[in-house]
Formats: sequence, C-alpha cells, structure tokens
Amino acid sequence: MGITAGLPAGLAPPVKVALARAVDKMPRGGALHGDLLFEPKWDGYRCVAVRDDHGATLWSRQGKQLSGYFPELCSAVVSSVPPGCVIDGEAVIWSQGRLNFDALQQRLGAGPKTLPGLVSAAPANYVAFDVLAVAGHDARALPLSQRRALLEELAAAWEPPLSLSPTTTDRAVAEQWFEDLPATGVEGLVIKDLKQSYTPGVRSWLKLKHRETLEIICGAVIGPITQPSEVVAGLIMDGELRIVGRSTPLKTRESRELARWLHPPAAEHPWPVMVKGTALDRFNRDKEPMALTLVEPLVVEVSADTAWSGSSFRHPLRLLRVRPELSPADVALPDRLHAG
Repeated sequence: MGITAGLPAGLAPPVKVALARAVDKMPRGGALHGDLLFEPKWDGYRCVAVRDDHGATLWSRQGKQLSGYFPELCSAVVSSVPPGCVIDGEAVIWSQGRLNFDALQQRLGAGPKTLPGLVSAAPANYVAFDVLAVAGHDARALPLSQRRALLEELAAAWEPPLSLSPTTTDRAVAEQWFEDLPATGVEGLVIKDLKQSYTPGVRSWLKLKHRETLEIICGAVIGPITQPSEVVAGLIMDGELRIVGRSTPLKTRESRELARWLHPPAAEHPWPVMVKGTALDRFNRDKEPMALTLVEPLVVEVSADTAWSGSSFRHPLRLLRVRPELSPADVALPDRLHAG
C-alpha cells in the first residue's frame, strides 16, 4: 500500500495517531495557545479509517487491523468516503441509549461463526473527529480549523453508521456536555487547539474525564497489610462480594492511613489468595497471577470515571479516604452501574 493505492506518502496503514494528555480540570481560554475546540470523549475503540483505491480498512491506535471485526463500518466507508481519504475517529456501539463497551469487546473475541450474529444484534457506529488525508492529499499539517472544515464537507451526505462527532467552541456548552453526557456513557471531553496541526504520537490534545465519588468495599490489598500498595475493590452483586477493580498505586501517606484500618479477615473470606491479573482489570495491565492480601472488608471512598463494563471498573480507581464508620453491608451498587 502507499502512493500507488491513492494515499499520500507516509499515510499507508497502520497510521500513527495524535494522543491526548489527561487533565483534572477544564483549561482556561488560551491554555493551548489558541482557540479551544471541545468534543465528547467517546467510550469506544480509537479507529483510523483508511479509504484507498482498493477499498477500506480500519486500524486501531496500536496499529492492529480491525476491519474484520467491523464489516458494517468498512462497507459504509467504501460507500460514503471517496478514495484517498484517511479519517480518525471512534468505533462505538449504542445499547438502550448508552455506549456499550462490552459489546465492542465481544467483537474482538468473536469467531467467524459468531460475528455475524453480534453485528446483527448490536451494529457498530463510526464517529469521525479528524481527517488526515483528503483526495490523496496529506492534511496533517493544516490547522484543526481547516481539517474540521474538510471533514464536515466529507461528512455532509453521511448516514448511519457513519457520523460526525459534535464539537463546540462555547465553553458554557462544553461544561453542560461534561455534566450531562456521562449519563450516556460518554467519558468526558477532549479539548483541542484550533490552530494546531495533527501531531502523530504526540499528546497535543487534552482529555478531561468525568469522575464521581462513590463507596466501594476494600476486600483485599496488593502488598503487605502494613504497607498496602493498591486497593482491591469489591461490590456486592447478586448477594456476593465480587472483585470489581483496583486502585491506582497508593502514595505513602495514603498507604499509611489505609493500613491503620486494615485487619486480617475475621471469618472465611469469599475471595481466593491468588487471582488472575484479569480478575482485577480484564481490559489491560497484568494478566499474570496476582497475590491478594485478604482483609476484613472495609468501606472506602473512591473517585471513579464513567468506564464501567457491567461487572467491573475498566480504569483504576483513586482512593480518597477510609470510611470506617460505614458497614460493608450497607454499600449498594450505584444506580448508574445497574444501567451498565
């Protein structure tokens, strides 16, 4: 593939993508040295759509080809995007008015016999937010304002499953999105500089994730009970205390404070002392067996983003404080997690 396939030099797949740096608060105007553009942070698979003279292929951020898992998106790109275009966006699946990351995950585990049923039951959508090439011309050096105009022109006649990510330059609108959209599974906002070129491999964008405070049960820790390094989070689901995730690594002060309240289990504990790494985080990080230091269940308050798979948190939790005055039996599954 390359120029002969109608693509600009340097844009034969797999294509390196621009990245975003996490921030904890909305930047002030001018924080990126230009006008700011706000858009939703979709909870899906980052996906570069490459349309050349031979057809369409889809590529992950890591350079893995995803075309075979999303045949309906490839067909739509062939039908609605002219050759010589490279588009950056997100593959998502909607279910009952919410983004359903679990359904996406099932696609990657599906075989030839089961994939058609998944495509039929939960069709995917492609949300485009940038364009890297148009009509065989490399657009990455153009400012975002011009790339967005080209993308809007390309998308003028699109129909589902292809769509254009909404954007706004109005900070008040963006703040409203940040409050309202997490109910649909949108993770937060991506914030970009309208004057910036497209910078592959560079964290030139900002991402602000919506987080909320909730109570979970610390049923175990990683590391010794006197010096825990991470919390192993549990919630009572279907009457059982189940592992639902882990915390970020604890700072020295946090570890010391938590250790004050940790005790060995007073009775038989429902968790094993060794689990697969995927039991703590099945979407990334270690898959090697992980030793748990079981403790008497203790309520702690954590900060979590919106990424809930239906049975676990997909991203690490941040420990806020210990709640020794609360009983683990009183910790209920939050309503929004029921919806997941």
